[in-house]
Amino acid sequence: MRVVVIGGGAVGSSAAYHLARDPTFHGSVTVIERDPTYRIASSSLSASSIRQQFSTPVCIHMSRYGREFLEQGADLLAVDGDRPALGYRERGYLFLASAAGAGILRENYAVQLANGADIGLLSPAEIRTRFPWISTDGIALGALGLSGEGWFDGPALLAALRRKARALGVRYVAQDATGLVREGARVRAVRLANGEEIACDVAVNAGGPWAARVAVFAGIDLPVRARKRMIYVIQCREKLEGAPLVIDPEGIFFRPEGAGFICGRSPGEGEPDPDEPPLEVEEAMFHERVWPVLAARVPAFEALKLAGAWAGYYEYNTFDQNGVVGAHPVCPNLIHAAGFSGHGIQHSPATGRGVAELIQHGAYATLDLSPLGFERIIAGQPLVERNIV
Repeated sequence: MRVVVIGGGAVGSSAAYHLARDPTFHGSVTVIERDPTYRIASSSLSASSIRQQFSTPVCIHMSRYGREFLEQGADLLAVDGDRPALGYRERGYLFLASAAGAGILRENYAVQLANGADIGLLSPAEIRTRFPWISTDGIALGALGLSGEGWFDGPALLAALRRKARALGVRYVAQDATGLVREGARVRAVRLANGEEIACDVAVNAGGPWAARVAVFAGIDLPVRARKRMIYVIQCREKLEGAPLVIDPEGIFFRPEGAGFICGRSPGEGEPDPDEPPLEVEEAMFHERVWPVLAARVPAFEALKLAGAWAGYYEYNTFDQNGVVGAHPVCPNLIHAAGFSGHGIQHSPATGRGVAELIQHGAYATLDLSPLGFERIIAGQPLVERNIV
């Protein structure tokens, strides 16, 4: 079997790795990646955090496998005895809710608990006891990940997946995919910018923020768009003991990173959020929208210093903010794996494993990812993920 993966980021490389390591797989895997430096790849520019606090069961279980993979990654991704350091730190997420949002937080908590996540609900007094540096003004309830949540080194994970995949025989080609060669309903080759065609029995669309362009090659409308998100690096004189990743009701998040912190926000309802704008950092956004919220929530942040920033793209699913995994009926041997709306790198191990199972076994063998299939989009039945950070 000849498999060609379009996109060599964390999702595409995970699919290649999981397929190549399957002892029952006999064939070739080629990954097409137009920029081997990954300069603007979402995998390289991600905040690289992992949580189980989602509102949909499938996302919770994908994160549970992702956490397991990160914990075992040094062994799973070792090459010739060289074990990669993935930098996984288990510190938890703390979602804060106002009185208006407390009901949704409780509903999400019930789903998380029913699906094996280790989450605790905290009153404002309990939040202050655990984290005395935080202000609970306007807070009615908090949800804290007690285990299985934290952050890691995203670029290291990508590099380790890519390196291990190549050690298993996967070939990476530094070219841009510019089209698909069709034979009836099926893809028989991927066309490259240099004019070459790479024959395939199965193609995988792991194009990240640009996955919709790949889908168009097959006449498919994939509702995934490149949406800019900015990460700001800040420093603070005071130490915030045991700080988790905190999400304020205003949509601002922050977490420790090295000697400082990183923080950011997603546009609120009604705010402009254009498709694929230039990756230019908007410093005014930090001073006008982010810093005031941080300072109100953590008094020590009143004296913070902006030390740096970067911008990257979410592969944003405009339909329901959840990933799309599987084939569209008009082209059954083109498997899509995109649209994770900010949780792609943490779900890349589970996504890659699921794609590999579909290719090799024709069905999911471990975790059923069918809720993320194209069928829901065709039927107009969104599987809405309410916990988007």
